Amino acid sequence: MQNIIVVVPCYNEAERFNAQRFASAAQSDPNLSFLLVDDGSRDATRSILQRLSEQLPAQISVLGLDQNSGKAEAVRRGLQAAFERSPVIVGYFDADLATPLEEIGPMRALFEERAELLAVLGSRVGLLGRDVVRKPARHYLGRIFASVASVLLDLNVYDTQCGAKLFRNSAAVRDIFAEPFNVSWTFDVEVLARLAKLAREGTIAPLARSAMEYPLRHWRDVSGSKLKPSAALKAGAELATLWNKYGRK
Repeated sequence: MQNIIVVVPCYNEAERFNAQRFASAAQSDPNLSFLLVDDGSRDATRSILQRLSEQLPAQISVLGLDQNSGKAEAVRRGLQAAFERSPVIVGYFDADLATPLEEIGPMRALFEERAELLAVLGSRVGLLGRDVVRKPARHYLGRIFASVASVLLDLNVYDTQCGAKLFRNSAAVRDIFAEPFNVSWTFDVEVLARLAKLAREGTIAPLARSAMEYPLRHWRDVSGSKLKPSAALKAGAELATLWNKYGRK
C-alpha cells in the first residue's frame, strides 16, 4: 500500500481536537502518517499536538509556526515539509474531522487505479446512500460560490471548499505548492487554478484525467467553525483576484 502523509492545519483547536481519533487511524495503518501544523495557536493546541506526537513519533509529527499565518500558508508549509520525506501521496484534512479519517483509504486507493491521477478532492454531495449533513445556508452559499468559481476559472468542479484533498507527490504537485497563495480563504480554488494552468500548458494531463472529485461517504458540519459572515464578501474579492491571475482572457 502506498505510504501517505496527511497535513492537518490547527489553530486554537484545544477544545475540539480529537487526539484519540488520529492515534487510532495511525495505529490501524502503518503506511499512514500525520503532520500536525500548529499555526501560532494562542491556547493549548501545541502541547496537545506534541503529546500526541510523543505517543506515536514514527507516524505523527508536529510543525510549529511561531506566528499565525492562516490556513492557506499553514497547509502549504506543511505540505512542503511532507514532500521532503518522499511519501507517495500527500494531502490535507481539516482538524475538526468534519471529513472522517476513514475517508483517507478509499481516496488513496483511487491513485492506484489511475496512473495519470494527481489529485483526489473530497466532495460533499448529498446522494442517496451517503451520510452528508450540511446546514442549508452553508450548503446553498457553497453551491453559489463553487458555481461562480467554475464559470470564472473554467473549472468543472462541484465542491471547491471541502477540506479533504489528496495529491500524488510529483514535480507538478510540488510546483503547485512552491509559492505562497495569492488568496487566503479561497486557496482551495487557487490550488485547482494552478493545476488547471499546468494542464493547459501541457505539463500534466487534461484536468478531467489528472484530477477527480470523490463523493464523501460521511461528512458533518462541526460546531465551532471560525467562518464569519464577512467571509462571503472576502470570498467574492478573492475570486476576482483569482480570475485576474488565472482566468481565461
